[in-house]
Amino acid sequence: MDPRATRSRQAILSAARELLLDQGPAGVTHQRVAQQAGVGRATVYRHWPQAEQLLLDVMDLAGLPFFAEPRVPLRAWFRRRLRELADELAMPEVAAVALTLMQGAVWDEQIARQRDQFVRTLTERIAAGLALATRSGETGGEASSRAGTVPDPHDAAAMLVGPILYRTALQGGSVPDAFIDRLVDNVLP
Repeated sequence: MDPRATRSRQAILSAARELLLDQGPAGVTHQRVAQQAGVGRATVYRHWPQAEQLLLDVMDLAGLPFFAEPRVPLRAWFRRRLRELADELAMPEVAAVALTLMQGAVWDEQIARQRDQFVRTLTERIAAGLALATRSGETGGEASSRAGTVPDPHDAAAMLVGPILYRTALQGGSVPDAFIDRLVDNVLP
């Protein structure tokens, strides 16, 4: 690859990462990234014709913030993490990005692979939280886990994240704390 293209690509990714951290996903547009990186908008489009792919590449660099570092009590931790997720997805531009990325995964193998990695990471983090809660006795301990009262991590992820995404992105509504409480109660009875 041409060293100039490599430098511009790195400048674009760095600028996009800064925008993501400062302004959230809605701040990562071709125009803003070009301004921040000091390159022409056409250069950004040349490297990333689709805004979804640029955002995914930047999100890979920034790391997935959701459900990182579980803490006990797990109920309180889940509530905080779900509140953060709901507040992010309540922003129309963030909901639009989430839905666009999901749609892109239907048609683009690379986006689908990144989506699958995102789902794996989320599920692993929720599994780590459930395991921590089991070890601490918050879920009733190992006996509850064997009895099936602690949900499978894949089910728990769907039961926690799915309704938040549905309420915010599809219904365009807000997520009251009572709704989050019911989701957590369904996962940790």
